[in-house]
Amino acid sequence: MSDADLIDVQEVAPAEVAELDLYQRREKIYTRKIEGFYQRVRIFTGWPLLLGYYCLPWLSINGRQAVWFDLPQREFHIFGLTFWPQDFPLLAFLLIIAAYSLFAVTVSAGRVWCGYTCPQTVWTSIFMWVEQKFEGTRNQRIKLDKQPWSFNKAWRKLGKHGTWLFIAFMTGMTFVGYFYPVRDLVYELVTFSTGKWQILWTVFFTLATYINAGWMREQVCKYMCPYARFQSVMFDPDTLIVSYDHHRGEPRGSRKRSVEDPRSEGLGDCIDCELCVQVCPTGIDIRDGLQYECIGCALCVDACNSVMRKMDYEPGLIRYTSERELEGGKTHWLRPRIIGYIVMLGLMVSVFTYNVATRVPLELTVIRDRNTLFVETADGGVENIYRLHIVNMDRKPHEFVLSIEGLDGATIQGETRYQLGASDDREVNLRIRADADALNSPSTELQFEIVAEDMPSLRAVSESRFMKPL
Repeated sequence: MSDADLIDVQEVAPAEVAELDLYQRREKIYTRKIEGFYQRVRIFTGWPLLLGYYCLPWLSINGRQAVWFDLPQREFHIFGLTFWPQDFPLLAFLLIIAAYSLFAVTVSAGRVWCGYTCPQTVWTSIFMWVEQKFEGTRNQRIKLDKQPWSFNKAWRKLGKHGTWLFIAFMTGMTFVGYFYPVRDLVYELVTFSTGKWQILWTVFFTLATYINAGWMREQVCKYMCPYARFQSVMFDPDTLIVSYDHHRGEPRGSRKRSVEDPRSEGLGDCIDCELCVQVCPTGIDIRDGLQYECIGCALCVDACNSVMRKMDYEPGLIRYTSERELEGGKTHWLRPRIIGYIVMLGLMVSVFTYNVATRVPLELTVIRDRNTLFVETADGGVENIYRLHIVNMDRKPHEFVLSIEGLDGATIQGETRYQLGASDDREVNLRIRADADALNSPSTELQFEIVAEDMPSLRAVSESRFMKPL
């Protein structure tokens, strides 16, 4: 390369090289406390769920923990009902119903689940309340973080994090209490006699709660939660969303409270106080339009309405509305998607309720011995060998009687009465004998039936086949 070429390269080269940072640094959000109608609604939706979460493991029904998922015994006790792994289709069906319910609510009312009942939102609200109690208002928290370390700052920070850890520990311990008897767990934790797995999972969920609700907060909603990503696919022009009325609020600007008609001064109703931004837990400006970070908590609605009332303006500059209504139309409440979801939910709930109500807590599985198709006896008879697995999923012991149908003249070579305790199972090996001359085909369908002697409605049926020589 010649000197002239070098000069040309140097002339076109930029004087400064800009760096592109692919990771945005998090800016801490200092939320302002606000009260209003929707925040009172959140109290009545969040607190019952929170109290239910903490209290359910302590309830007992017939001497047993009301909600207990006993994994080692593969039994799941839910309010007097005992489910086994064989009942997992019911769980899958229940999850499908929950998913369709979430879809129906999202289509009609946006992200109200996130704003009012999501565990991340509920626990984060509790942690933020604790933070306000120890560190003060928004301005006081900002000032405190900028101050050098002192005794006042230290005890407030330690008190906040200590309370956070206590709430997180209670949350983690309660969660483990759904899988391990909670009363035994508390006693073992107090006496330092618990097992390593109970300690491991309690610590894990304690740290998960402390980090998610105390430190990450809006990061979970913005970057980790998949619901925020696919919600836009489910929205339509009639979906209720928290929105800013751009036509009414613009142009923004401060003004004196004595100004009755802001239009006379070329202004909209928005006084640009930014209170809606300061109360937002995800740190967005709702005036910029619909954003996936919005969780529909309506904090900005209560904040804006409080300002509108002070200015003697009509509330609702920020409100629950639809895109169609913002454009001057009328929201369509009953539309094909909503009707479809309602019909599907009604059908699925009916089928699920029927299956649970008619569920028989007894299972019979019959497996024919595949190594030995049949055994010919000296008196001209034929025997088949079977293995039966009987599961008494009821919470009471029963004596069961076994019988067979579909094979004339066949007899059971072995015991036909079985005593099974509550939530007990047993495997039984037996032989079925029949005369070869009475069999019309090489393979005959055979039906096994087992019935509780003290409860005829408790019965189970299983089919198999009886084989004979050709």
